[in-house]
Amino acid sequence: QVQLVESGGGLVQPGGSLRLSCATSGRTFSRGTMGWFRQAPGKEREFVVANRWTGGFTYYADSVKGRFTISRDNAKNTMYLQMNSVKSEDTAVYYCAAASGGLAYPSDWKSYDYWGQGTQVTVSS
Repeated sequence: QVQLVESGGGLVQPGGSLRLSCATSGRTFSRGTMGWFRQAPGKEREFVVANRWTGGFTYYADSVKGRFTISRDNAKNTMYLQMNSVKSEDTAVYYCAAASGGLAYPSDWKSYDYWGQGTQVTVSS
């Protein structure tokens, strides 16, 4: 059974930092595509970043480019999202997602096969 489990969410002040983790089990995605999405109340699920380790492909949404960084530790089957200089508009439930291979549309949430349960990130003073 494939599982993705996010952790690391919480309350952070504007301008602060937070690191989210996504631990996978049941299979590896070292050759697949993994990404982060987020969903704020009353809004649609929004693409944040996608990465395919094979080929060195990484694609960020414009809204987070230069502030967020995705990384992976394939030995630990874990993906991370380092969030710096956070803003109030970053407040959302953050989900990690995974697919077995490359994706034609990595920013489309419907392209992914596996999802975590989500972790809440709240940016507020």
